[in-house]
Amino acid sequence: MKMSHQPSKFFLRLLPIAAALAFTSACGTEATSLIGTAEAAEGIRIAAPAAAIVEPKGAQTAVFAGGCFWGIEGVFERVKGVTSVESGYSGGTKADADYDLVSAGRTSHAESVRIKYDPAVVSYTDLLHIFFSVTHDPTQLNRQGPDTGKQYRTAIFPANAIQRKAASAYIAQLGKAGYWKKPIVTKIEGYSFFPAETYHQDFMKKNPNHGYIVTWDKPKVANLKRLFPNRYR
Repeated sequence: MKMSHQPSKFFLRLLPIAAALAFTSACGTEATSLIGTAEAAEGIRIAAPAAAIVEPKGAQTAVFAGGCFWGIEGVFERVKGVTSVESGYSGGTKADADYDLVSAGRTSHAESVRIKYDPAVVSYTDLLHIFFSVTHDPTQLNRQGPDTGKQYRTAIFPANAIQRKAASAYIAQLGKAGYWKKPIVTKIEGYSFFPAETYHQDFMKKNPNHGYIVTWDKPKVANLKRLFPNRYR
């Protein structure tokens, strides 16, 4: 998801997508579409977390990582009970939480989102349910869609012991259920979050016709509406 003000570099980032589109067309109607491939393990119907939790009262925070933060931010901004979503970086230090460094894979960060929510409306387990079923493929190691590198890994950064226990239990539950052919590689890491640059915030809202958004992220929002109609706003 590397974005640059230089058109030539941006064009180079789109080459893998263009190549995939060309390959799809060449394979004919029996080939899986590009969006179908990207969303093959996203937007699937899976069971909600079985373990009940009791969260603290008042506003709470959740941090997830699962590829490009633009799409994950866009999904959770449409969830009832979520009061704000911010794109940023988790898993590294504040000193090098910089987009150029992170997107080049030169830090230990993952692109992530910080979600502030009202647990009286939407619980942490509800957010976990959406995270695993809509936002990304939890079996892809250090990549999502067209983006590769540890900065696009699937990870959860619990804000407290309750969240850590809930996340661990749900990963185990999903692993046993066997929804995916490959094992889940989502890691639970120590809490950290550093806001990304201003131009990344609300990127989908501000750039609804951006090529990356249209191809990779809008289908995720559509899947949220389809699978979680009572949570969608």
